[in-house]
Amino acid sequence: MSDSRKDLGLQRDNKHMLGKLGVIAVAMFGFGYAMVPMYKSICEALGINILSRSEQLDAGVTGKANTQVDTSRTITVEFDANARGPWDFKPAQSSVQVHPGEVTTVMYEFRNVQNRTMSAQAIPSYAPKQAMAHFNKLECFCFNQYTLAPGESKRWPVVFVIDPKLSKDVTTITLSYTFFEVGSKTPAAPVTGSAAPVLRQGVRS
Repeated sequence: MSDSRKDLGLQRDNKHMLGKLGVIAVAMFGFGYAMVPMYKSICEALGINILSRSEQLDAGVTGKANTQVDTSRTITVEFDANARGPWDFKPAQSSVQVHPGEVTTVMYEFRNVQNRTMSAQAIPSYAPKQAMAHFNKLECFCFNQYTLAPGESKRWPVVFVIDPKLSKDVTTITLSYTFFEVGSKTPAAPVTGSAAPVLRQGVRS
């Protein structure tokens, strides 16, 4: 009888322990599930930007509101393209007007007019030079090298946002790309005005 009572007591203790563990597991799951809306509510109340990279890209395409957009300022962004080789390379539009903090998407067009396959990459430059630190590219074809077949055409996006901390004296920014064949000598910086910076040797992403 003594052993039977011990077994019954042990079974009871095990059941109680399993019950406690089950309650703890449910509580932890509920707490983790509730953390997401709580975190968003706290960030929104404090004015902290909680957009993920994908959400930022969606905002640029669908026009979703960004609470950090400075609508009191408008900056003209001009686009330039320089091809170091026999191919077509140009922006789909020459300029856009944006507000600091606003996510914007612009397309560039490229066509390999040669009768051979080629690999190439683009390097950017900015004018005025001080704009470089405040011109944030979320997505850009200049991050990668590309191989194009003879006659092949491509359209590539540049998704960017200008930091509201950019000096208010800057009202126009020129973004210039030089497209060159990989393996050849890095080309000189394109001429985008007297403020155009000198590009360093090598490819920057």
